[in-house]
This record gives sequence, C-alpha cells and structure tokens, in this order.
Amino acid sequence: MKKFLPVVFAIAMSLVITLITSGANQSQSPEQIRIQAELDGAVFKQEILRVYDQPQMVTKIYEAGRLLGVLNDPAIIDEILDKTYQELYAADFPGSKIGLGEDIYTTLELSYFEYSNVDNLVVEYLQINDLFSVEVFKIEFSNGAIIYVKDIEEFEKAKELYLLNFISKSAYDDIKNKRDIPPLTTYGSIDTGINVLESTSITKGLASRNKILKNQNEIIYFLSYGYDTEIKTYTVAPFDTVEGVGYKTGLSAQQLITINNEKLKSTDQVLEPGLQLNVTYFNSPISVVVTRERLAKEVVYPPNTKYVADPSIREGLSKVLTREVEGSKNVKYKETFVNGVLIKGESISETITKQPVQEVVAYGTKVIPGIGSGKFRWPVNNPYVSCGWYCYSGHRAIDIQNRYDRYGTIYAADRGIVTKRAYTSIGGYYVIIDHNNGYRTYYGHMASPGYFPEGVAVEKGEAIGRIGMTGRTTGPHTHFQVWQNGTLINPCRVLGC
Repeated sequence: MKKFLPVVFAIAMSLVITLITSGANQSQSPEQIRIQAELDGAVFKQEILRVYDQPQMVTKIYEAGRLLGVLNDPAIIDEILDKTYQELYAADFPGSKIGLGEDIYTTLELSYFEYSNVDNLVVEYLQINDLFSVEVFKIEFSNGAIIYVKDIEEFEKAKELYLLNFISKSAYDDIKNKRDIPPLTTYGSIDTGINVLESTSITKGLASRNKILKNQNEIIYFLSYGYDTEIKTYTVAPFDTVEGVGYKTGLSAQQLITINNEKLKSTDQVLEPGLQLNVTYFNSPISVVVTRERLAKEVVYPPNTKYVADPSIREGLSKVLTREVEGSKNVKYKETFVNGVLIKGESISETITKQPVQEVVAYGTKVIPGIGSGKFRWPVNNPYVSCGWYCYSGHRAIDIQNRYDRYGTIYAADRGIVTKRAYTSIGGYYVIIDHNNGYRTYYGHMASPGYFPEGVAVEKGEAIGRIGMTGRTTGPHTHFQVWQNGTLINPCRVLGC
C-alpha cells in the first residue's frame, strides 16, 4: 500500500493545480484569478508548478506596467548588470552606476505558487532590446525639456558655443565677467545683454545609451533644434548671393550666416555653386534673449510743403520760394532678439544733427499740384531693404520692410496722381503713382486695397496703404519699383540706399 502513496499524492496535487489553473472561477479566490490573469498577459508564459502551504517571497519583473515574468533567481539581474557594464559601459562611463531601463522595474510579492523558470528568456530579452541604463547627469529645463549628458563640463562648453550664435565673443566675455560695456559712439550696434529664459536643474539620473548626449556636437544640435526637427538644405545655384538665398528660403541674410557659420562669414561672400547650406532656422527648446543697442543716422523729413497764395502768379503756375532740405538725426535704439529673431525695438534717445527745411511754394490757385518734386522719400518708416535690386534673377525692384512695424504704413514717395489701384496673384494689392515729371512708382503686396481711388492727387509722404503680404511673398514688405521715362531703374538711385 505504501508504494502507492506517492502516486496518490501526485494525482491529488495534479487535481489541485488543475483546479487552480482551469477557468473555473467558482473554485478560485480573487487573488488566484488576478495572478492567473497577470500570467496570461505576461510576455513570457509560465506554468504554476507547485502550491506552497505557506506564502513565499517572489520577484516579478515588469516593462512599462506589463509583466515580463516571475524570476526564479533574482540574483541573475545583478549578474547581467555587472556583465553588461563591463562589456558595454565601463569604457565610456567609468565608475558610473548601471541599472535596468527606465521602464523596467521589479517588485517583491508573497505568493503560494512555484512558477516555471523563464529567467534566461528574460535576460535574453533585456539584452536584445538593450533595456539598461547608466547614471549620468540629468539636465531639466523649466519648460519641461530634459536631456542626459555624460559630462557636465561638456554641456557648459556646448551651451556657451551655442550662445555665440547670437552674440559676439567679445561682448559675451564682457557680460560673463561683469565688465562695463563701453558706450556706443559710432554708427552700428553693440550687444548689451544675454539671458536664457529657461532655468535648469542638474541632478544624477539613469538613462539608456541612445538618450545620452555624449559630446559637444550632439548637445549643440539639441540646443539648436530640439527633438525631431526636419533639417532643410539648399544647394547654391550659379549667381546666387547670400541675400538672394535668404530671400528664396524666407530667411534674412544674417539668419543664414548664423546657422551656417562654418561656411558663411559675410553677406558679400561669393558662393560656390553646389554648396549645401542649412536653411532650417533654430527650433530650439530654449529661448536665448539678446539685447542690443543700435545707433543709426536717420532722415528728419520736413513738414509738408507750405503753399502761399501769390496774386502776381498766374492761376495754374507756381514758384518755389524755399527748397526742401531734409534734416538728420542720430537715433539710439534698444533691440531685443529671441533666438536671433528681432521681436522688439524702441528708441531710447534722439539727437537732431541737422534741422530740416520746409519747402515753401507760392501758387496762383489753391490747388495742390499733381507734379512731383523729383526728390523721393522712403515709402516706409524705419526702412530695411530685405531684397535688393536683382537680389535674385528677374527681381527688378527693392523689397522694403519697416524694421519695427511689420504691417506699418506705406507713404507716397513723392507728389503725384494715383493711376492704378488693383490686385494680381503675384503682386497682391498694389498702387501706381504717376508723378507727371517722367517718374512713376509702384507699391506692391499691400495688406488691402490702397486708400485712394484712381485719379486722386496725393502729397509726398501721404499715407496710401499698409504693408502686407498679399500675392506671392514670404513675409510682409512693400515691393517698390521706379520708372523713369518708361524704363525701370534701381530705386536706390533716387532713394540713396
């Protein structure tokens, strides 16, 4: 009889295990049902081999909340960590701690069950998917961006190199060392301050190898473009200029130089056909704010012409008593740039260097003449020529922006008659003024139709519309053309660009 007892016991245990692992929920406790459901959803399937009288401590390993398996020998994790560190991490990260991947974790639980062994399968899974991490420096920005770097000194050097995209080295050194910045006494600009809006906290953290920025170039690339920015390039064609490439790609010449500083040094540089240029402007996860002072010489326009009735002059005739003379002033601006883009400019001081002289005209009737003076003013205030005469093939005009008011007012460059107010798919809303002295001027890409209908006389400096970007354009500006006796001429000849 005794020899049959082991057989009877084995049959009894088989029945117990069958009842536990069958779908008969009526004979299972809630805890048994939970455990069976977790095992069914695990990456590696395990069988319950034995039921203990007393609960035993078991180690479970998870990936992102999903059970990989129940470990038979938890020490195997420490063994594979030690082995992986020596093989893959020791050379690049000497003395660093190594751990499981960010989404891998283990738990200790009491269990009445013995499970089949899947330890080798779990280890192989961790190795194949490189689910390990190493302790490095974790840099967290206040806007939520996080990076991991091997060497904090490399990060500081890379950050400084990145900042030099937006500020001169001499100015950066002065600001960094708290040296007084000399006052601006000549025309031009100086950098007066630099600040990164986002604060950073530096701690130690575990990260997988593919998330660690290992050198300066990788750190600079992240600071420039953040996560997953698509890089766009442009291949230089014959006769391309820096200004022309910028115009074609929607960048200013200075922006193009900034992001291609290893290849471009100035706007006058001769470009070699075939040269590959990066035309992807900074899409940085941080905001670099640079303040700059700029001293500029600007025109002071005299008041509009003063007309004086003179009964000795026949009706319809006029005589200039005092010629108009433009004045000048020195204006100091404070400009604010964010990641190299001008976002604000304000005048902080003005000094008149030459007083303007108002033109005085004696006339026989009080009718404003529709004949231009032949002396032109800029069609916008704070003018900045974004694309010059022939800045690209066929561009027989100049594109003018208002440096501080992107959608500001457009003014008549001289007296004349509005002869055309219309719209085209290329030029957008535009106005043509005939100055009745051989000159005609064209103002394109207006935000809306010009203020005056055809046939109306306008004064020099009178508002005729607003800067826009209707038609075919990459940004707000006015497309300004000048005809002289029926021939298009470079507007800079009459404006003095």
